Parts: sequence; C-alpha cells; structure tokens
Amino acid sequence: MLTLPNLLTLSRILAVPILVFLLWTPRPLDYGITFVLYCLVGITDYFDGYLARAQGTVSRLGQFLDPIADKIMVVAVIVMLVARPSRAGAVIIADWHLIPALIILLREIIVSGLREFLASLQVSVPVSKLAKWKTTLQLFSLGALILAGALPHWPWVLLLGLISLWSAAALTLVTGWDYLRVGLKHMD
Repeated sequence: MLTLPNLLTLSRILAVPILVFLLWTPRPLDYGITFVLYCLVGITDYFDGYLARAQGTVSRLGQFLDPIADKIMVVAVIVMLVARPSRAGAVIIADWHLIPALIILLREIIVSGLREFLASLQVSVPVSKLAKWKTTLQLFSLGALILAGALPHWPWVLLLGLISLWSAAALTLVTGWDYLRVGLKHMD
C-alpha cells in the first residue's frame, strides 16, 4: 500500500546510499550537503507517522518499514562516521566515543532479533514513547556530528554531538532493557 506516509518512509531508505556516498570522501562541503539531506530525511521520520495517524492510513507495511528505515539510517551513518576520516584526518566518532556508538548498534541488533522472536509467538511489542525519544536523540546527535564535519573550526558542535550521542546511548540501554524484560516473559 503506497500511501504518502509509506513513500516518506521509503524515501528514508533510498536516501541512505546517498548519505553513505557523501560521507565516503568527506570534505566540509560534503558534510554540509550531507547535513542538509540528513535533516530532510530525518524530518520524514516525524511526518510519516503523523500523516499516517492523521489520515487514518496506518498500515502494516508502514509499521514494518518505519523502524527498519530508522535502523538502516542510524547504522549507516554511525559506521561512516566511525570509518571514514575527514580531509583534516579526523574521524568524527573515535576513541571512547566508540562505546555509545557500539551500544546503539548492538541494541538495534538485539531488539530486531527479539522482535522477530516475539513475532513468531504472535506477541506484539509496540514502540514506547521513550523509544521514540531515543530515536529523536540519536537522529539529533548524528546530525550534530555530521554538522561538526562541515564546521571543523566550531568545536562546540562536535562536543554537542558527542554529548547527545552518549545521552542517546543511555536511553538506548533503558529502552533496550524494557524490550528485553518484555521478551524474557515469553521465553522458556
């Protein structure tokens, strides 16, 4: 069912290769373009759900694709910010800041596996409000880290991105535990 909300969700998935390409050999201009595209794509995360509820077009396809689109975008951007040094030679997420990045990546894998397991038992685990805040904070932190690549002479942007990345990782642990606690009730 290709409704406008589902098309917005699909646009997030289709934008990921463009984001990866722009972050592949990053220069400040590439980071700037990536930041603008990332913001546009991130805004669709809000509007697809809002429109689906407002229009009464919430669909199974949308419920399936929305969290996948979020995970694909977050994971791809984290990997690129860890893996690719900027022209100045600095990697955006490095050293101790790899810890929150790993927490976020590992939680996404665990929760995806848990959801798949619970779905086989016909147990639905709805997304909590706190998990939505976690996603918002993740998207904000990654946007700030991308912007830090565009503005290397503004260290406060990088600091803001790293602080929000650690905060997102803390929320990630809380929401991951919430999902795991629900899942453990259905395990033998």
